[in-house]
Amino acid sequence: MPSTTPAALYGLIGNTPLIEVTRLDTGPCQLFLKLESQNPGGSIKDRIGLSIIEAAERDGRLKPGGTIIEATAGNTGLGLALVGRIKGYRVVLVVPDKMATEKVLHLKALGAEIHLTRSDVGKGHPEYYQDMAARIAADTPGAFFADQFNNPANPLAHETTTGPELWQQSGQKLDAIVVGVGSSGTLSGLSRYFERANPDLEFVLADPRGSILAEYIDTGKVSETSGSWAVEGIGEDFIPSIADFSRVKKAYTIPDQESFDSARELLRAEGILAGSSTGTLLAAALKYCREQTTPKRVATFVCDTGTRYLSKLYNDGWMVDQGLIQRPRTGDLRDLIGRRHDAGEVVNVSPTDTLMVAFNRMRAADLAQLPVLDDNRLVGIIDESDLLLKVGGNADAFAGQVGGTMTSRLETLQPGDSLQALRSTLDRGLTAVVADGSRFYGLITRYDLLNHLRRTLS
Repeated sequence: MPSTTPAALYGLIGNTPLIEVTRLDTGPCQLFLKLESQNPGGSIKDRIGLSIIEAAERDGRLKPGGTIIEATAGNTGLGLALVGRIKGYRVVLVVPDKMATEKVLHLKALGAEIHLTRSDVGKGHPEYYQDMAARIAADTPGAFFADQFNNPANPLAHETTTGPELWQQSGQKLDAIVVGVGSSGTLSGLSRYFERANPDLEFVLADPRGSILAEYIDTGKVSETSGSWAVEGIGEDFIPSIADFSRVKKAYTIPDQESFDSARELLRAEGILAGSSTGTLLAAALKYCREQTTPKRVATFVCDTGTRYLSKLYNDGWMVDQGLIQRPRTGDLRDLIGRRHDAGEVVNVSPTDTLMVAFNRMRAADLAQLPVLDDNRLVGIIDESDLLLKVGGNADAFAGQVGGTMTSRLETLQPGDSLQALRSTLDRGLTAVVADGSRFYGLITRYDLLNHLRRTLS
């Protein structure tokens, strides 16, 4: 019978598959992907989670019953929580608020304690995630601050496992590796290993636009200002102390649009569901491969599983909100609608549906109101206040029909109406319904208007 001890789980970390890309244009090169998404915690960071914890146990910094504290964009936290909770440690994580909901829920399911902080501030700000984690560690008796950005056990994991695996799996025939940098453990560890195994191997940096790292590679200077980016897990506004960029020969700056498009194309073409940072690495790898004039064997990583980004990267509504999916412009109020009826994006109910159906759809889609459609024609709106008034303290009322509870007196806006007319409708507490005669286009919420203003004013 297979072992079910914790050691069996640790044995599943690493030795991930290496596969060749066959359905994308790689120029004269062969491009290989190391599927780090196949680690038990779903990412490459499982490697450093195990390495950091076991190093701290060996040198006495982490004692039985202790607390592990870390600042993380998600995957390092998952690796630490996966190993740490099985070993009986308390795990406390500080995460930036741009982290995908799926990661937060996964961390909580593992029993980690989460402190959410701002993602729009840099080092030195009291709410910067690394500084906050360091403060919590200093104030917590028996705490071990994992400190992936300065911990030598981070690159050691890749020097002793990831590098040898890549070299063996490639048949010791590899010309370049494309990496991203967050804490820089992957790059630094691989650099050390291949300095011995293949000194001629090239390293290529894939960096999100807004990060300072690609500029540092190109100029040797550290920029004092950074931008923002939606890709999670890679890119930085400082140079990590464990970073070794000495073997990086080329750097590509990849905008969010290209990163997200590349990840979605990888799923469509190769069937690989990967995260946003993988999109950045893939985009840079394809650029590098297509620029070559002689055949090369190139490797990069599927850093984590795309199941952590279903609410973002693989959610068309979120992509539209972020401006990462461009709809045809109409030049009128239809451009402000977050969920378009004619695109099949509107969650709705019919007059004959029960109030329980309406409630369940609101809850599942995290919506406060739903349009009521009868044969594709808008006949009303039902919202949370309607349900509360009807149901009161009588649970049996959920069996009533939507048609008897909905608001049927609607003020509609024509697509060509002005923003001022829209503001007037929203300011009076009404739902902004955009329709043209019997043709319903969708609803405009205050969030939709704010999102429109953010895009047009930035």
